[in-house]
Amino acid sequence: MKKILIVNRGEIAVRVVRACRDMGIPSAVVYSDADRASLHVLEADEAVRIGPAPALESYLNIDAVIAAAREVGADAIHPGYGFLAENWRFAKRCEDEGLTFIGPTSDALQLVADKIRSRETMLAQNVPIIPGMMSSGKDMKDYREKAAEMGYPVLVKASAGGGGKGMQIVREEEGLEAAIETSSRVAGSAFGDDTVYIEKLIERPRHIEFQILADMHGNCVHLFERECSIQRRHQKIVEESPSPVVGSELRAKMGATAILAAKACGYTNAGTVEFLLDEDGTSFYFLEVNARIQVEHPVTEMVTGVDLVRQQILIARGEKLEFTQGDLSQTGHAIECRIYAEDPKNNFLPSSGRISLFREPQGPGIRHDCGIYEGWEVPVHYDPILSKLIVHAEDRDAARARMKRALGDMSILGIATCLEYLWSIIDSEAYAAGETQTDFIEKHMSDWPTSTASDETEHLALIAAALSLSTESSTGGAVREKAPSPWDTLGSWRIGAGGGR
Repeated sequence: MKKILIVNRGEIAVRVVRACRDMGIPSAVVYSDADRASLHVLEADEAVRIGPAPALESYLNIDAVIAAAREVGADAIHPGYGFLAENWRFAKRCEDEGLTFIGPTSDALQLVADKIRSRETMLAQNVPIIPGMMSSGKDMKDYREKAAEMGYPVLVKASAGGGGKGMQIVREEEGLEAAIETSSRVAGSAFGDDTVYIEKLIERPRHIEFQILADMHGNCVHLFERECSIQRRHQKIVEESPSPVVGSELRAKMGATAILAAKACGYTNAGTVEFLLDEDGTSFYFLEVNARIQVEHPVTEMVTGVDLVRQQILIARGEKLEFTQGDLSQTGHAIECRIYAEDPKNNFLPSSGRISLFREPQGPGIRHDCGIYEGWEVPVHYDPILSKLIVHAEDRDAARARMKRALGDMSILGIATCLEYLWSIIDSEAYAAGETQTDFIEKHMSDWPTSTASDETEHLALIAAALSLSTESSTGGAVREKAPSPWDTLGSWRIGAGGGR
């Protein structure tokens, strides 16, 4: 590969830029008007304006992306996650244009994007699937009959897309028609496809996913599981590996099933096969394939030592996997918390504005995948994720203690964030006990912040605020208008500088 164009923004774009630099591959990024001063633009070797702030006119504009690739002379495209990452039409366009799409083929993307088709594919391979419809209903009679056959509660889901969009829980027949209408409307708006179907609702499951890597030579491995059960509005916020409830026998069985599922789809590159594990921890069911790098991929990297983005690039270059299943193992325990620009004390409304103070946690076993810097203006146009805080330690208890310390040491002022909320989750007795089913937030965090807010976290926030005021007073209240330069902080430790040190 001569040059890779990264078609994304924020922390994942920065992550891919740095992987390219490690591999000696020049990188370019695209940016919208709202992201002109974003960290990924400052980090990359080149940056190309792609359009106005709205994603449809910039990051989702396929023609503009292809034109940007031609402009910078890129011969490969890395889509990150979100935006165009799982768009089979975009992958096909790259294939037609002679550009290497760093991900699965357009055929595999098209198959796994259609939940009904992927369920049919899994069923043909004897992969356990959740009981439900194998096609969309022709009318409400079809939906009612299938729901009655399975028994309530049921889950209405969009066939296309993901991220929980359009998902509706129905506990009795009276609510079925309204749920289907709502789900269909949301799916049509979000994915351009209003097809919906229903599945049996698995109560209080765990969301267990297996990372897979598959090359173009028929080799496929799994890199063990991540538990992603702590979710708010169907969006993951805390992930970990290994799962506190998956033993070696179940891990081997689920891992083998994940490889079977990937091969059944003709899958290549990095991906994730997602399962639901029932409350008893004995039966698991195929949920979907996420055909991209995952937000939570760092926890797998921490426990396996495998650089997943590097592997994506090597596979896209046509190289064979560097290891077999027997070469892979898990060491220690890793936890990831997603840091969002949102206000937990105001119904998690997104927050925007200038970051007036930013302090990252330090120390052994701490990793911070970050897309922000002090002085940057957080835009209102995109997903509010700012960064991901990941810790690694010898076991789960040690990792949990390290995450609490890291969250407490982190400061972001000028906007609202979920730092204190995440601290409360990690600090809770339920999390310590591994009671991390998908109803964790509803069951254990419904009364936050009155009963679980951390005095320690509030104290640290006050200290950070005082530091911010002190900094502003010493500079006359001036606000930095650009990314900080490392040369600004060297003082007299510079050739030719005064100070006598």
